[in-house]
Amino acid sequence: MERIAALNLFGDRFLGRYELRPLLQALGFPSLSLEETPIPFDADTLQKAASEGYILVWCPASLEGTAVTLRFLRDRFGIDPAVSEPCFYNQDWYLAETFMDRPLDGAWHLIRKDVMESSRAVQPADLLKTGCSFPPAVLCAWVFFAWYFARNRFLWWHDFVWCSDTDHNGDRVYVGKYHDIDGVNKNGFSVHRHLALRSCYGAVCSL
Repeated sequence: MERIAALNLFGDRFLGRYELRPLLQALGFPSLSLEETPIPFDADTLQKAASEGYILVWCPASLEGTAVTLRFLRDRFGIDPAVSEPCFYNQDWYLAETFMDRPLDGAWHLIRKDVMESSRAVQPADLLKTGCSFPPAVLCAWVFFAWYFARNRFLWWHDFVWCSDTDHNGDRVYVGKYHDIDGVNKNGFSVHRHLALRSCYGAVCSL
């Protein structure tokens, strides 16, 4: 499908090179002009995705030779909402994890704008059995910040979304939930892991 046709189909859920300009400016590349590849999805796939609330987004592999990774985005946007927003939530458990350096792939992607209601409180393993495909964490972060700077709105304000990445122990990564509904934690794009039960978890009884 041609770019203009896809733009007309997805409306404000289309994030191509022109819509990404505010994000590029925020990242420190105000004069960079992205070169999109052709949209690879067929018309039926795009029609179905548009009707189901997907975002169609272009993901450059690099910006002037710098790979677009979670680490790169975290370094650029910081971890302190008192300094600037949007930002990442202040935590560091993941800094030594390999998924932090997984780059965007220089391709178009379709990713749901809103969490599926039927997926809430369902274990990720059970969701995968239904055929659901989780996006990588770096794609979620790219879409989150791109959407904010293009539309001046937050994605996943109170929701976490499962990712395809796992940490070195095989624990599933999930991201999102920019704002704590209880107001306890500071604002920030969160990166967490879902800890699986292992033999090192146990109890000590008290009397």
